[in-house]
Amino acid sequence: MRSVEVPMLPIVVPLGVVFFAVLLWVLRSRGRVTLPRVSVAAVLALYVGGVLANTVFPIFIHLGTWPDRGPRPLALWLVPFVDYGMEDALINVGVFIPLGVLVPLLTARPSWWRVLAVVAGASLAIELVQMVTAQSAFGGHIADVNDWMTNVLGGVIGYGLFVLVTRSGAAAVFVDRFRWPTRERVGSPSA
Repeated sequence: MRSVEVPMLPIVVPLGVVFFAVLLWVLRSRGRVTLPRVSVAAVLALYVGGVLANTVFPIFIHLGTWPDRGPRPLALWLVPFVDYGMEDALINVGVFIPLGVLVPLLTARPSWWRVLAVVAGASLAIELVQMVTAQSAFGGHIADVNDWMTNVLGGVIGYGLFVLVTRSGAAAVFVDRFRWPTRERVGSPSA
């Protein structure tokens, strides 16, 4: 039996381009197109593509008949803090810090709970995709509760950094140029 690796770039690059186009359409439909906001859309599209490329791939397809070796174990690790290295933890925290910064730029009323919900949901989606691809397409990752927890921690740290930076008046004015809904428009019905 022969295994073939699914190429990453022909999948991730078009998905990133489509995601970027959708973000631009959202900005245009709201009449909010500016260079700083388009740059946020570009960063978010690159970020999503990079996370997808590094968390879902490699994926292998087996050609030919797969010998019946019984059921495969579920690609899921639910035991926290066991057999989990510090390097993995730091990488997972670091990968999700940008999401904790990007979410408040895209939401009208960012709060700890909203950012936490988005980050936790995004990380859970990644872990579920890893589990599905490991079971159905022989993906190279397993779903791990430790990854989920450290991803969430990274997003919360990112949001904390965002809050700290925007407490300064000058920094808040600068960051507002990148926000999709501005603080002045938050109270209005169209924000």
